[in-house]
Amino acid sequence: MGEVTGEMLPLALGIAISPIPIIAAILMLLSPKARVTSVGFLLGWIVGIVVAVVVFTLVSSVLPDDDGDTSKPVKGVIQLLLGLGLVLLAIKQWRGRAKAGQTPALPKWMQAIDKITFVTAAGLGFLLSALNPKNLIMAAGAGVALGSAMLDGGSTTIAVTVFTVIAASTVAVPVIGYLIASDKLRGPLGALRGWLENENAVIMAVLLLVIGVSMIGKGIGSF
Repeated sequence: MGEVTGEMLPLALGIAISPIPIIAAILMLLSPKARVTSVGFLLGWIVGIVVAVVVFTLVSSVLPDDDGDTSKPVKGVIQLLLGLGLVLLAIKQWRGRAKAGQTPALPKWMQAIDKITFVTAAGLGFLLSALNPKNLIMAAGAGVALGSAMLDGGSTTIAVTVFTVIAASTVAVPVIGYLIASDKLRGPLGALRGWLENENAVIMAVLLLVIGVSMIGKGIGSF
């Protein structure tokens, strides 16, 4: 189980460090309905992560077994494709970064966050975690690692739980912290939001490149 956890950890961190959901959570925390929408977003974010990882784990677990004790070509091909996808996304993020003096372009839906409801916030959290291409590839990588390990039910549950806790931590911490001490966090959250907005593309480009290259290396090592 330790080896599987080692493979899943950087992928969980990749999801956790994604700036867009953190910015979305902060915008909700600074909105008039902060306590309602932020909790809904967090729940949707967690459910989306769990669903994505579990689905890919189940799919990976029914793939045909590779012959031999060391060579795993099926797993290797999947990892190579996922790694290549992350590298391509990294290039896209880097090329799309804001130039010096320009204001970074953010999704238009962020302008309507003040008006969303609990259900809408939960749905948004689910979509950003389960269907966002970047997160989906990382969840797929975690599912492949977990499914191919053929762990028992208890170990699989623990691995998925650990992955989810790490992946959801950067959204959970500000939401829970705000519920406990909202007045003290407004200033720091506003400053963090501004920094993430400016550095979003660069952060994601570097992150996706590192994880993508790592996954490609693991794919090559599976042959």
